[in-house]
Amino acid sequence: MSSSITLSSPKPSLTLSLLSPNIGAIVHGIDITQPLAPDTKQALETALLTHQVLFFRNQAVNPQQQAAFARQFGSLHIHPIFPQADDQPEIVILDNQQTDLRDNAIWHTDVTFVESPPLGSVLAAKKVPDFGGDTLWSSSYAAFEALSPSFQTLLEGLTATHNLIQSFPKERFGNTPKAFEQWQQAQIDNPSVIHPVIRIHPVTKKKLIFVNEGFTTKINELSDTESKSVLAFLFAHIAQPEFTVRWHWQANDIAFWDNRATQHYATNDYSSQTHRVMHRATINGDKPFYT
Repeated sequence: MSSSITLSSPKPSLTLSLLSPNIGAIVHGIDITQPLAPDTKQALETALLTHQVLFFRNQAVNPQQQAAFARQFGSLHIHPIFPQADDQPEIVILDNQQTDLRDNAIWHTDVTFVESPPLGSVLAAKKVPDFGGDTLWSSSYAAFEALSPSFQTLLEGLTATHNLIQSFPKERFGNTPKAFEQWQQAQIDNPSVIHPVIRIHPVTKKKLIFVNEGFTTKINELSDTESKSVLAFLFAHIAQPEFTVRWHWQANDIAFWDNRATQHYATNDYSSQTHRVMHRATINGDKPFYT
């Protein structure tokens, strides 16, 4: 059962239903198709920093409205591989009948293969199964805080390599001449990058785990064997239910998450005959740092 709280920042009040102790809240009474008043935007930013992922029901947005909402929080990223909405390239189309979306069915943080990974993402449910197709989010704060102090100390100061090809291999995304050309160009434009294993959030200043199964390939200061073992542990650790919230989509739901402080997993438990369509706007962020 969810509980409700009211945030004031300072006006108008923002009513939330909390979904779990560590992460997730439903926002009530906001129409995101309309420009946000400055105080409402501030209240949403505060709620996002506090709860890490916010959900909105009954938001029938078109791609232009979705992009306009997301752009109020920063400039938007254009994905190098996923298909885009007509006349709105900042909106990624995640359609299971058009694109192989298995890369979404692992725990990941969006687009960590760039030097400055996204601040956040805004995901709109356009067509969803009657059952199945839920998405889970995990709090990278809670996962870090649950580690022993000794293990935290071991991880702090380490760096990891992130690579686009980890989730976008040639056999799935370069299997036609046109797709292969796009896939090659994506590699050229997005070479491997290095991020800290433990990141400090630029606003909250809290520490969090910043490796993910989608794009992290190696912890650089460890041997290959050590790196594989530590990454396997962290990937499993982050997925513990105590750190997560699970959302069952309805058409016209919106999720808005802090990409710096979370990971997510789109469950691939529906049949290939089922049609699931999501639209995503991705807000550009900043270069991760530890010290």
